[in-house]
Amino acid sequence: MTYKPALLIIDVQIGSFMNPLFIHNSEKLLDNIKQLITWAHRSNFPVILTQHNGKLGTLTSKNSSGWSLHPALPLIAQDVKIEKNFPDSFQDTTLESHLTHLGVNQLIVAGIQTEICVDATCRRAFSLGYDVILAKDAHSTADSSVLIADQIITHHNILLQNWFVSLCDTQDIIMSVSR
Repeated sequence: MTYKPALLIIDVQIGSFMNPLFIHNSEKLLDNIKQLITWAHRSNFPVILTQHNGKLGTLTSKNSSGWSLHPALPLIAQDVKIEKNFPDSFQDTTLESHLTHLGVNQLIVAGIQTEICVDATCRRAFSLGYDVILAKDAHSTADSSVLIADQIITHHNILLQNWFVSLCDTQDIIMSVSR
């Protein structure tokens, strides 16, 4: 099968970075995502970014200072931005119709939060028939009351890899995924 990939960046919004202790390895996360975006642009792969409309009063609520996509992302005019209200990036959005229009059958996924939006989106993409590659070093989360962020990330990498995704490091994606 010939794959037609797109890069999907989930919820990399300013609000998630306002508290420097919130997102685990935030600088490395941003660096890896920037590398993926730059690679996708050079490879002429579509770049799609979601923005979560957080609940009123949260750091990512719509029209708050934290709702915007992170300014460090090297975006171009052709990149598509999709607002969402649910963890699953496909639920009640134009994502699936946009991917269908582009003929995309492979998603390379990165973003925030591992156990919520990244997980839900990877599972749904798999169920819709997409070949899903999760950039295992380009998604992150925060500590919970039970587990530290690194444990959550490792757990979800293992769990998702068992059924829903292929796991690859950012550098491996850049070196191996091509048209």
